Amino acid sequence: MLEVDKQYAISEVAELTGYPPHVLRYYEKEFELEIPRNESNHRFYTYTEIELFQYIKSLQEKGFSNKQIKLILKSPEMLVTTNEEAALTNVSQEESISSIELAKEISINLQEIFFDDLIKILENNSEYNEKIIKELMDEIIALRNELSSKERDVLICENAKLKMKVKEKSYEVAALKEKIKRMENNKGFFQRLFNNS
Repeated sequence: MLEVDKQYAISEVAELTGYPPHVLRYYEKEFELEIPRNESNHRFYTYTEIELFQYIKSLQEKGFSNKQIKLILKSPEMLVTTNEEAALTNVSQEESISSIELAKEISINLQEIFFDDLIKILENNSEYNEKIIKELMDEIIALRNELSSKERDVLICENAKLKMKVKEKSYEVAALKEKIKRMENNKGFFQRLFNNS
């Protein structure tokens, strides 16, 4: 979907319209299009110019020559009709359509056609889509299992570290108890020594 306020570079427009940049520049001259430019004199395109190029492309696909397309673009009071051969028919003032309005309408129709085709493709390839979804689900389950096994490994590692710390502390406590015992024995020895004297 085109953004109304965005300024597109020529490379982006080439991607959106399917015309290479040199063709876009050629059509600018060929159809006498007024492409806006910035302060550095570089071209930029808005959704209006992009829809205009899409309109030109749709006219080409219907078999109109560049000369006829130029006439259509320069005469918005003319409406295009196609029978076996391309023809231009004058329309009264009440029925006149601007080229921008027509380009917008064509753009909407092309979008609808695209989504209709996409739905058909998705419906026709339901087995393939199911296979892809199944593969994605399997991959998600595998990743989830991998994460839980890593979490388990981390917990086991942390548990081992805690056990080591508890062991170290129990050795420290035993050493302190031994020290206190010795001090008590020494205290008793000194008491006896001083009591005897």
